[in-house]
Amino acid sequence: MAEKGVGTDSQEGADAEAAARGGRPRNPSLDDAIIQATRRRLVVDGYSRMTLGDIASDAGVTRPTLYRRWPGKFELVVDALDFGFRAQRATYPNLELAKLRPFEAFTEAIRRVDPCYFNPDAMILMGNFMGEAFRTPELLEIVREHAVEPRVDLVERVLDDLQSRGEVREDIDTHTLATICFGSYYAAFLRGDSDREDLAEKVAATLWPGIAVVQT
Repeated sequence: MAEKGVGTDSQEGADAEAAARGGRPRNPSLDDAIIQATRRRLVVDGYSRMTLGDIASDAGVTRPTLYRRWPGKFELVVDALDFGFRAQRATYPNLELAKLRPFEAFTEAIRRVDPCYFNPDAMILMGNFMGEAFRTPELLEIVREHAVEPRVDLVERVLDDLQSRGEVREDIDTHTLATICFGSYYAAFLRGDSDREDLAEKVAATLWPGIAVVQT
């Protein structure tokens, strides 16, 4: 069965030769199509319901082409998640938060904790992964390690830096405060707030008076 609109016979031959040597062939156009199809299926179907057959069909490739790249669904999803993590980091503006004014640094850190900063479907994805906590806990752990903790840690580091500069009160629990900032996006989503563009500014403006050191 020929692939539907992606790749050529010569590419299939190259893939087969590479597979015969024991390596996983890499073709950026095929890889990208499969990764994007996987990410979409994760949103629409969730991990348990999505199938490699559906992903192959969506990507316009054969199942053998997919299997030559990934041994199974879990490994493919891990790569699809890694793509999203790297893409989100690449979208952050090139700002040195330590050089911003205190309130601006705090606001920008909150903005970067937004799960939907890069992917507008991120909340649905996160909900699907939380639903897999019993069936496939490894997935939630990957999300926690690569998507949750780095974001919350960023807010915490900014607050720790502001404390060291005498801009934020020493008695503030920066870990809890960073967690609150992260949770504000989930609360807004669950409440059905459709416009979350200025949520970072609103959260920062609400919290700042209670944590900032009053300069005399």
